Amino acid sequence: MYFTDRGIEELVERRGEESVTLEWVGDQLRRFVDANPEFEIPIERFATWLARDDEDDEE
Repeated sequence: MYFTDRGIEELVERRGEESVTLEWVGDQLRRFVDANPEFEIPIERFATWLARDDEDDEE
């Protein structure tokens, strides 16, 4: 188990029944980076990965 799994599990437990939009997720990521600018690069990489995740499905 990775250290991040605990945070992911907490997210699912607390918010698992909610429906959210990608706009909401984007706003939350921006707020996080504004409060924690040292995470700008990892968040940018994560957002890019999410945006392009379906590219492999086209093959």
